[in-house]
Amino acid sequence: MAIYLTKESKVLVQGMTGGEGMKHTRRMLAAGTDVVGGVNPRKAGRTVDFDDRAVPVYGTVAEGMAATGADVTVVFVPPAFARSAVLEAADAGIGLAVVITEGIPVHDSVAFTSYATRNGTRVIGPNCPGLITPGQSDAGIIPADITKPGPLGLVSKSGTLTYQLMYELRDIGFSTCVGIGGDPVVGTSHIDCLAAFQEDPDTELVVLIGEIGGDAEERAAAYVRDHVTKPVVGYIAGFTAPEGRTMGHAGAIVSGSAGTARAKREALEAAGVRVGSTPTETARLVLELLDARQPEGS
Repeated sequence: MAIYLTKESKVLVQGMTGGEGMKHTRRMLAAGTDVVGGVNPRKAGRTVDFDDRAVPVYGTVAEGMAATGADVTVVFVPPAFARSAVLEAADAGIGLAVVITEGIPVHDSVAFTSYATRNGTRVIGPNCPGLITPGQSDAGIIPADITKPGPLGLVSKSGTLTYQLMYELRDIGFSTCVGIGGDPVVGTSHIDCLAAFQEDPDTELVVLIGEIGGDAEERAAAYVRDHVTKPVVGYIAGFTAPEGRTMGHAGAIVSGSAGTARAKREALEAAGVRVGSTPTETARLVLELLDARQPEGS
């Protein structure tokens, strides 16, 4: 009942000994994540105490993987070091790298996402909240206490809207929620997540959150039309954004009519996706579709 992340996932944290790394490692452990180590070459050999668990620090990702069997890394390093951190993780052969760091230069993101793909490492992010499989594991900064396990899958460019839809639909619950990030270059797309949710037998309906700028949502709409048989409900952030002004995430760049909320909504609706005008309306559409799928009398 999950994509990409399960209770079996063993997680390293690159940058665990920094302020953000410490804070979110503690929170991930509290959510049940199996954090097996941190990575910091200057503090290798130490352990860090998190309440009732001591987490060892390794000098490299490869050392951490060899010692623990880790298959996920969460990256909390500063922007200047993000490229080398992800390249190191890919060289070590880790399966999933969740890059929380924001403010990474686009040319660095291009370099490490393409390199990781060639080496068989899936990158989620950068500039993302990570992903959570409620009740199993939480890799990143998504709050674990605002929803529960359930039949909905969620993929979102926006961290804030990820949290809002999780909360709005908390009584239903989610298989996995993936925040892919809002930068112009990200390692995992809406389409990647749609394909994974389509294959997941326990995901009944997918919530897709996009925003103005680029054409990711239009491409996702074409994929839904041709490949997704499960119901999809969408929401596009930015209907009230002033024309001609760059806003929000680095990827929210609108040129003429391309990349506008209206164009994205039209593309999704043409593919059979129901699109809400607000997050609350989007949640209501999800509930309506789920009710319509229930057998009479249930």
